[in-house]
Amino acid sequence: MTATSSHVPPRDDADRSPADTAAGAATMRSDARRNRDRIVAVARRLFAERGLDVPMATVARHAGVGVATLYRRFPTRDDLVQQVFAEQFARCAADVDAATQDPDPWRGFVTAVTRVCQTQAVDRGFSAAFLASVPRAGDATAIGRERDRVFASLAGLVARAQASGALRPDVTLDDLALVVMANDGVVAAAADPTGSASRRLVAVLLGGFRAAPGATPLPPSAGPTLGALISGTPAHEVSAPRPPRPAASRPPWSR
Repeated sequence: MTATSSHVPPRDDADRSPADTAAGAATMRSDARRNRDRIVAVARRLFAERGLDVPMATVARHAGVGVATLYRRFPTRDDLVQQVFAEQFARCAADVDAATQDPDPWRGFVTAVTRVCQTQAVDRGFSAAFLASVPRAGDATAIGRERDRVFASLAGLVARAQASGALRPDVTLDDLALVVMANDGVVAAAADPTGSASRRLVAVLLGGFRAAPGATPLPPSAGPTLGALISGTPAHEVSAPRPPRPAASRPPWSR
């Protein structure tokens, strides 16, 4: 007597019921969400610890996913940075917006600058992302929108504090970029988890911004815009055109 096989061949897609197909798709979506959330969480931790230069392969390894999976979710590093820091940029913008409501113009100005620098001090990744978020025409990203809110609010706070006579009149928005850059350098060099070095630096710089009778005028601005300062463009390349080379050094066809 010939034994009959109990093996049942697997069904192909045409044999699957709608419920089976929906369940499989839901599982795949759930797995994809978990992978994405894990990548973002790991990237946030690594960026905070090491800055934005962490290799994408390192992020993938720590997240327990393949590099191909990471790039499928985030085709570029900028895409990952946008996702990681969008919420922090929104909170930073909200803090600066709240400072504009302070009835005391000087206190509002000090609060806004202090909050931005405090956020820098606790997260190297945010600091690098903030410095790298150069204003660009038509930038509709989440970070771009929140960055524009921050800069617009800071500009209003500067104008209001100057109008009240509390902020010296020769301070410009670009000077705040210098504060952010200086604070970033102190945070990176001090490796101080308490943020005491950052707080002291910011207090010293804000003290220099306070209007006072007989204050020595600030040196002339080098000329770069806020965006140029943040992007790291050398001042001499922004403030003035480069002088022409001497005629003798020019190639014959350019004379």
